Amino acid sequence: MTEHGRTHRLELNDSSLREWTATVVATDPDRGIVLDRSAFYPGGGGQPPDHGVLLWNGVQTRVEGVRRSDDLWLIPTEDDPIPPVGAQVTGAIEDERRFALMRTHSGLHMLSGVVFRDFGALVTGSNMEPLEGRLDFNLDVVPEGFKDSVEAALNREVVADRAISAYSLPRDQALAIPDVIRTAANLLPESIEIVRIVDIAGLDVQADGGTHVASTQQVGQIRVVKVENKGKGFRRVRIALERD
Repeated sequence: MTEHGRTHRLELNDSSLREWTATVVATDPDRGIVLDRSAFYPGGGGQPPDHGVLLWNGVQTRVEGVRRSDDLWLIPTEDDPIPPVGAQVTGAIEDERRFALMRTHSGLHMLSGVVFRDFGALVTGSNMEPLEGRLDFNLDVVPEGFKDSVEAALNREVVADRAISAYSLPRDQALAIPDVIRTAANLLPESIEIVRIVDIAGLDVQADGGTHVASTQQVGQIRVVKVENKGKGFRRVRIALERD
């Protein structure tokens, strides 16, 4: 699971990593740059890809995204120089943005856990940007006081400082965990044999490939901004996190 094409994905084992060395294994003017090792999160599960830079021979190449295909292609900023194949580079992640997305992704898992635990609803859609995001739920009726109740429950979980960990399991063992798929439709491809699990101790266990903080306390205060009706049986819950 830590390999994508020719790239070893460092962020899956250490989401705190912000700087590393790598070798350029491919370049293409239309697709970008492939490294043998990368900590750039390529996007997925609603979480956008990382931004950052590559440093090589005294030159800087800004990275503004990642394109998934047979390889993970780093997308350089237009007109920035592209390092040649074989070049040794130092990669660096834009820390403030990544950490904000980690907090947000963990906050959305907390939201999923609270709504599932307290109201039995599953996720039907998601999206996030730094420090704000939303989940859609298959919730037929919004109980009175739902918005305030969910917000209060989320912030109790922040204070509880629950540990957040990630680990991998064979597919059959992962799917044996009760409610490990928290989406209304099982989106886990049949081809996935090893499943990465994100576990918020005592609150939420899900199959997930994103980056997360180490505890619910690191997420910080969460505000439920809005609860929207998106059609019969579907409700959208938007959250925002406090800024430092």
